[in-house]
Amino acid sequence: MHITLIAGARPNFMKIAPIIHALQKVQLAGSPLQYSLVHTGQHYDKKMSGQFFDELGIPQPNANLEAGGGTQAEQTAAIMVRFEKHLETNPTDLVLVVGDVTSTMACAIVAQKLKIKVAHVEGGIRSNDWSMPEEINRLVTDAITDYFFTTSEVANENLRKSGVQDEKIYFVGNTMIDTLLKQMPRFRKPELWNQLKLMAKEYIVLTLHRPSNVDEETKLKALMNQIIASSENCPIVFPVHPRTAKMIELLEISHPRLHLVEPMGYLEFNYLVQHAKLVITDSGGITEETTVMKIPCMTLRDTTERPETVTEGTNELVGTDPKEVEKMLKKCFSGNWKTGSIPPLWDGKTAERIVEILMQLNARYSV
Repeated sequence: MHITLIAGARPNFMKIAPIIHALQKVQLAGSPLQYSLVHTGQHYDKKMSGQFFDELGIPQPNANLEAGGGTQAEQTAAIMVRFEKHLETNPTDLVLVVGDVTSTMACAIVAQKLKIKVAHVEGGIRSNDWSMPEEINRLVTDAITDYFFTTSEVANENLRKSGVQDEKIYFVGNTMIDTLLKQMPRFRKPELWNQLKLMAKEYIVLTLHRPSNVDEETKLKALMNQIIASSENCPIVFPVHPRTAKMIELLEISHPRLHLVEPMGYLEFNYLVQHAKLVITDSGGITEETTVMKIPCMTLRDTTERPETVTEGTNELVGTDPKEVEKMLKKCFSGNWKTGSIPPLWDGKTAERIVEILMQLNARYSV
């Protein structure tokens, strides 16, 4: 069986890396599974893609579709056209997509149109917020997926409610955590650590990227002012996209403790997270990593597709009301944050389980 793996955006790389490593391992043991890696080029700058291949030990892709840029519709169309051409000259038995980015949905559609089976790693997660492009990607992808590899029982139940049969659902855990646990010994101190004179557990890491937070001037200013006002004497380290940095400058948001820095690589960023007092974010993936590293985390959103990080982990869903932000910051600084636990099967062995299932499927169905 030949498997085509799809990676397109920064979160995909952390999810796909352990699957590649697990496939390489069984190949050395004589498995008939073969794979190729297609990079759609959805994220195409060094910080967002190339660096992750180096840091995570991912081989250079067999193909790069170079489909970055443009509107969501333009990007989706470019990925679909170029991936279809790729498959016409590079036939495969199974297309394996990960996560919930545009590449995930676009490549799944192309595969099914060509009567190629689709497997979705991280299937079944839902925010129930259709204003998020990622939610549309999840719904469309899962509607046409043949095999679902899931991260939680909540995801399993979401799939069952949508009519997916149990025999198509495989609860395997979280490949993002496979990468985290493998790479943790390699985390490295970024240069800004000494430049800013940071001390462990005495600073806050902030990440904001969702348009609903960073594109609405009034909301962004209110959130930033509240975070600064309620963070006592803690430095706030904010790896920020240039577009968001311009908005912050336009709004004249500044403070001696607020440090706007460039986006960092995986190993350096997670070193910061690992030693932070608190992480404030609107990202989903970061809440999984803080849960495993036992770092207090506040999510500035009204919904989350990863509820286990709240019900079991160290994450709190705060929303975007500055009063709630103030309340939760006080809770953190008072030392009353929950300890949390690690969700089932988030143990670093998810990719091994996925590859074992792929071998079983190959033997059973000749996928």
